Amino acid sequence: MPNITLPDGSVREYDAATSGAEIAESIGKGLAKSAVAVRVDGELWDLTRDIDADAAIEIVTRDSDDGLELLRHDAAHVLAEAVKEIWPETQVTIGPAIENGFYYDFSREEPFTEDDLETIEARMKDIVDRNETIVREVWDRDEAVKFFRSIGEEYKAEIIAAIPSDEPITLYRQGEFIDLCRGPHLPATGKLGKSFKLTHVSGAYWRGDSANEMLQRVYGTAWANDKQLRQYLHMLEEAEKRDHRRLGRIMDLFHFQEEAPGAVFWHPKGWALFQTLIAFMREQQNAAGYREINTPELVDRSLWEASGHWDSFGDNMFTSETVDGRHYAIKPMNCPGHVQVFKQGITSYRDLPVRLAEFGKCHRYEPSGALHGMMRVRAFTQDDAHVFCTPEQITDESIAVCNLILNIYRSFGFEDVRIKFADRPEVRVGEDAVWDQAESALLKALEVAGLEYTHNPGEGAFYGPKLEFVLRDAIGRDWQCGTLQVDLNMPGRLGATYIGEDGEKHLPVMLHRAIFGSLERFIGILIEHHAGNLPLWLAPVQVKVLTITSEADGFAHEVVETLRAAGLRAEADLRNEKISYKVREHSVAKVPVLLAIGGREVEMKSVAVRRLGSKEQRVVSLDDAVETLVAEVTNRA
Repeated sequence: MPNITLPDGSVREYDAATSGAEIAESIGKGLAKSAVAVRVDGELWDLTRDIDADAAIEIVTRDSDDGLELLRHDAAHVLAEAVKEIWPETQVTIGPAIENGFYYDFSREEPFTEDDLETIEARMKDIVDRNETIVREVWDRDEAVKFFRSIGEEYKAEIIAAIPSDEPITLYRQGEFIDLCRGPHLPATGKLGKSFKLTHVSGAYWRGDSANEMLQRVYGTAWANDKQLRQYLHMLEEAEKRDHRRLGRIMDLFHFQEEAPGAVFWHPKGWALFQTLIAFMREQQNAAGYREINTPELVDRSLWEASGHWDSFGDNMFTSETVDGRHYAIKPMNCPGHVQVFKQGITSYRDLPVRLAEFGKCHRYEPSGALHGMMRVRAFTQDDAHVFCTPEQITDESIAVCNLILNIYRSFGFEDVRIKFADRPEVRVGEDAVWDQAESALLKALEVAGLEYTHNPGEGAFYGPKLEFVLRDAIGRDWQCGTLQVDLNMPGRLGATYIGEDGEKHLPVMLHRAIFGSLERFIGILIEHHAGNLPLWLAPVQVKVLTITSEADGFAHEVVETLRAAGLRAEADLRNEKISYKVREHSVAKVPVLLAIGGREVEMKSVAVRRLGSKEQRVVSLDDAVETLVAEVTNRA
């Protein structure tokens, strides 16, 4: 007779074992219809699984975060079943739910085509219509290995064989298809609905190892209803239009090439944007009391061993051995170098906090398959800073960093910023007591500052907990950019001290801070957020002066010189082309302000102003145009 406690605190008594489905039905038909799983004492269970002891439960619905993940996981299984029905010789491997969707990896000689995706999707919908019951089965490990080998599923057998023999093996059966899975799953395939779509195919190595066979990974997306699916597909269309790689070519900002994978070749216009960001950040940091430094890119291995990076991050570092036998690494981050600057001379507690900032070039090895334009690179510039302070100063300094980060994001049009608190990872340096102190200090700063946050367990840096600042862009995508980390480990490992009020040496607290994170990635985010239509103060070319007739060439040169003298980035287009052609070309290139000049403008010392995205044009004096544009740039409107 289990007693079931519901989320509102009420208790229901049952005469015999019951299930989440039965409980949902007893509460209401609407809840039963939208239910996809049940949380029993904090653990997700199948709706059909018997609950035979007292428990606190929560019905999980299809539009909740957990419910969506479950739908996507089931979609992956339905995808695998569809592929096996159409091409029985195909072997299945793994198929998890991922952010916004799912995938499944297949071993198949013939590559999947776009037409194949349509065929698979149609079969998936047939499987949903068949409403096959999904049954959980517990197997002996060795029997499961034998079974999968007998049906030619060698990859699945290999996965199961690696599981300890004393662990129960759970398989899920739907129709003729059976797969290894922890679960939970939907009660039947009909519960999945048809709000899913297969999106694309890519390659993926078995177990992520390039020495293994290349598999085919089929991606898809799944949602609670058709409206959510349409919204997501529309977002994908918008994302394609806004792709920074495409716009980077159109705007002539940068390019990539095979000889330097994961590194950016900046063109003059792109470099102007890059330097504008640095100048802005430098201005903000100087006002906040930071002092800028620069540290070497190539550093002896011994420093990275002392800092802990060699053991925790060594696989991601580019290394070199010189003819004299010394081992060096190109820095993947700036923090050990900043400690070396802090250590020069004797620092008193009266000198703290010390705030050091650097636009440091870093290199990290990313697998070639993970590289993605400027969003995932191997060579990047970090707007890194480190605050060395006393334990008593952690809260005030952390609050100051949070405010600085949020204010800077607002300057770029990012008003929707989420904060995540990431605590200790499994692989880390330092004692638990030190981590307790660091995590408590960071949480206290959030509390005092009145900032809302969510928990991101186990995702802290190997040397300390961190705050992650996540930007939401114009089409609803989230980008993790800024970070703040409290580090009570690295200063001690690298011998950093200060003289306290008692005259003794003490270890400083080290706050790691990045706002843009990677300048390359932040520029990619900015381009996509604004669809290339950057605010005037950021635009690489702010004004283009277009002549209507050749008689206006002289005045056009005068206008450009006047604009440049006022600090604006201006260029002239004197080509013998129609004005409509010039306007269209420079609008496609995302130039925010076009000034057209014809015979009348030459006589009146005026310009016809057209703003990007507007068909309206107004004629104003050159002086008024310059004054207006300078004010807009100065105010960073």
